Amino acid sequence: MSALERLAATIAARKGADPDSSWTAKLLARGPEKCAEKFGEEAVEAVIEAVRGDRARLTAEAADVLYHLLVMCAAQGVTLADIEAELTRREGRSGLDEKAARPGG
Repeated sequence: MSALERLAATIAARKGADPDSSWTAKLLARGPEKCAEKFGEEAVEAVIEAVRGDRARLTAEAADVLYHLLVMCAAQGVTLADIEAELTRREGRSGLDEKAARPGG
């Protein structure tokens, strides 16, 4: 099992936990909107570090982004397996073709 799979499993396990016992449970208890807001904050921090060129800080922020992405998805019932299935569906397809096939693409 990869680190990402273990993280997703931990998030899923904490979904119904006491918010006072876990940061993940606290975020999920606040609802999908708060989870999305936190994901957005972390994404902006990652962009800032990418622009600054600080590899170590970008690595740390990227880890935060992945964590908060999985929390946000969990809040809406989207699993890592769902995301992996979508990525598998896209394999071998040009990114340009994929974008063009989307509504408004």
